[in-house]
Amino acid sequence: MSQAAAVAFDEFGRPFIIIRDQSSKKRLQGIQAHKSHILAARTLAGILRSSLGPKGMDKMMQSPDGDITITNDGATILGLMDVEHQIAKLLVELSKSQDDEIGDGTTGVVVLAGALLEQAEQLLDKGIHPDPHRGRL
Repeated sequence: MSQAAAVAFDEFGRPFIIIRDQSSKKRLQGIQAHKSHILAARTLAGILRSSLGPKGMDKMMQSPDGDITITNDGATILGLMDVEHQIAKLLVELSKSQDDEIGDGTTGVVVLAGALLEQAEQLLDKGIHPDPHRGRL
């Protein structure tokens, strides 16, 4: 089974998702839909991962009007990104909620969610159903 999407990087190192068979515009279902959502979340977590921790690196963000922001704060980075995927938007909201409630850990919650979903993908590959009440696939 081929992948529905893949992550690639442009000449500046910015990640983007290549969607296969985009001309057919089929709605993904089942495992492929789960994997598509996991890919979007892992991509967003991967963007933030390098800014996490004491040796975390800053990100330079440029707005459409040319303003430049340099930060390693996850909520700021995600707030400046134009995210279209619904699962990625959930992670942006997760980071925003973390910032509102605690004021810190905005990068960590997104990276943790990405790591948990990476483990969930391995369970899907083993045939374990995402809903424990339904059992195996």
